[in-house]
Amino acid sequence: MKIQILMILLIGLGFTGCTGNRPSPTTSYTQAPAQKAEIFHTTMKAVALSTQKNSKYTRMAFETADEKKWFKEHMFHLWDRQITRREFIETGVKKYPTHKYEFTFIANGFQQRS
Repeated sequence: MKIQILMILLIGLGFTGCTGNRPSPTTSYTQAPAQKAEIFHTTMKAVALSTQKNSKYTRMAFETADEKKWFKEHMFHLWDRQITRREFIETGVKKYPTHKYEFTFIANGFQQRS
């Protein structure tokens, strides 16, 4: 009887643990300790400079402060490994569908520098 209950619990945990739902990122760029924020900023600048050397890269024109803040936070979550490379690209493309190449290029740039 105990074995059956244990098996049911393990199977139940297995099914709930495999839903693929990940918690939302919790730490933001503005909440990061100063040293961590500085390292991120340096990496972000290096990735930004690499976009200028790529003729295929199209600059994403963010029109509002909220759009700029979202983008910076989104890059921070990737850099801080709060989201995966794939999540970074998919979320970015949902918001800006014409910029898949750019989100992929940025994700690769952060991956090379981590």
